[in-house]
Amino acid sequence: MKKTTFVAIVVALAAAVGAVVAAALYLRRREKELDEYEELLFSEDFVEEEAGETEPIAEAEEEEVVVEAPVVEDAAAEE
Repeated sequence: MKKTTFVAIVVALAAAVGAVVAAALYLRRREKELDEYEELLFSEDFVEEEAGETEPIAEAEEEEVVVEAPVVEDAAAEE
């Protein structure tokens, strides 16, 4: 085997190992980001904030609103 062929094989293997390591590091970092997002999404603080925002709306819907129509006198009926 020639010296240049050996160097080419070593460089190709190094590039392949580098690509695998880079992909593994990316996936590990991405998994941590997704875990943090999931924690935030399903945390109790988020649920309490969401419940706090919907309670006043629910209370407003339960109240009865009574509006009386104005009395309009008919001018022809008075004559």
